[in-house]
Amino acid sequence: MMPTLTASGIEPLFRLLGRYMPLEEADRRALGTLETGPVCLAEARSDIAHEGDNPTVIRLLISGWACRYKDLPDGRRQIVGFFLPGDFCDLNIYILSELDHSIGALTAVRYYEIQPRQFQEVIDQRPHLLRALLWHEMVSAGIQREWLLSIGQRSPLERLAHLFVELYCRLKAVGLATGTGFDLPITQNHLAEANGLSLVHLNRTIQEMRREGLIELSERQLRIVDLDRLKRVAMFNDNYLHFNR
Repeated sequence: MMPTLTASGIEPLFRLLGRYMPLEEADRRALGTLETGPVCLAEARSDIAHEGDNPTVIRLLISGWACRYKDLPDGRRQIVGFFLPGDFCDLNIYILSELDHSIGALTAVRYYEIQPRQFQEVIDQRPHLLRALLWHEMVSAGIQREWLLSIGQRSPLERLAHLFVELYCRLKAVGLATGTGFDLPITQNHLAEANGLSLVHLNRTIQEMRREGLIELSERQLRIVDLDRLKRVAMFNDNYLHFNR
């Protein structure tokens, strides 16, 4: 008999989906029936999936940080999305015959692999769960639009401020932010690749945020000193996250 999702594996996902619409205990139990193989492990700076792969499973991240990225033949890379605990690494990816991006582990990560057919059978029986998952996919698309706006129009200070507030909101939604602080286990190089900045420019921007009393960053811990000011700097509007449903 195949193992199923554990309570600890379900909790971040259930908290996240519950931000979009009320879910019942039966929805949690339905998620708990999803069969998986053993928990998969990936080391930091390793790939979970490569562009060109034939995707056959749905991956649910349960710990660590991963990313979606695109790269060029000369090695330049753009991170186009962060995956946090409770996130599916592309929920509907299995409908593709070929993966058009890569998924990389930024830190050591743990994740489940779920078979699409069984996943579909479970959500077909739980309409509230299906609608919450559709909201989750809409939010993912909204995040992509905000990132595109940041790269195209926001200044380096504005785009980094926006990313920090967004990460805080997403981590808070799954219980991984305390007060206005959270673990930021990724490197400055990762932040530069996500914001379209050189490493030098990224470092200067972080120093500016520190001087302005907006953040404190030490030993992979980020504390937002003044959340309202940081939101104003970023011109942050949380409507695209739909957490107030």
